[in-house]
Amino acid sequence: MNDPKELFRAAHAEGELSDAALQALEVPDLGARIQAGLGVNPDDVPASEVLLVTMMPDDSGSIRFAGNAQAVREGHNLVLDALAASKQKDSVLVHTRYLNGTVLFPYCGLSGAVRMDSRNYDPSSGTPLYDQSVVLLGTVLAKSREFALAGVPTRTVTLIITDGADEGSTRSKVSDVAALVKDLLRQERHIVAGLGVEDGSTDFRQVFREMGICDRWILTAGNKAGDIRRAFMVFSQSAVRAASGAVAQAGVGGFGAP
Repeated sequence: MNDPKELFRAAHAEGELSDAALQALEVPDLGARIQAGLGVNPDDVPASEVLLVTMMPDDSGSIRFAGNAQAVREGHNLVLDALAASKQKDSVLVHTRYLNGTVLFPYCGLSGAVRMDSRNYDPSSGTPLYDQSVVLLGTVLAKSREFALAGVPTRTVTLIITDGADEGSTRSKVSDVAALVKDLLRQERHIVAGLGVEDGSTDFRQVFREMGICDRWILTAGNKAGDIRRAFMVFSQSAVRAASGAVAQAGVGGFGAP
């Protein structure tokens, strides 16, 4: 298994990572947290190309207080089902990490993915949106670099889900997230999407724009179970299109695109 810090320094040396993005990834203990999500060894994946689908569901207490925990579980599982039904399912690897850092499962094939249920998802924590977005995007970057070193072309689709603005981040700032997103999008092999669940006060488009996410990859949902499930369905359709190669680069398409 590769050391994430070495992967990042090599990416920086090759011009894939800016000084700002590398600095964002120099957080103490970040390597261990990223390592927890890397999962399967590229040598054990027979596909000639790979799509990494990465999700970070919000597990803050406000999800539970609003009565939306089950809708988030169902939405996440719907994405897994949609990918499993796609023709390219054998080339898809998935990874889910909650917004407060718990790894539900590291990168693995769809057959190894863990479905969210009431035993493994009981939202009751805070919203360290910037801290954990840096961990998540660092994991995406490290895994895609691992496959690149193995000679396997890789594309990625990442979804960050929150029902509130950042609260409690202590290691990373919004500019750190934006630097990482900018560098990923510049490579034209990555999609970074944001899903904001209405809380009555947060301007999610502004939150995600400040994080560097393109307008066309920002989705907002009403604070009702049906709205949340529909939003996940929209993302699942985008992920399936990416698996089929229909979304060739991050600058193409978006939510609702044909």
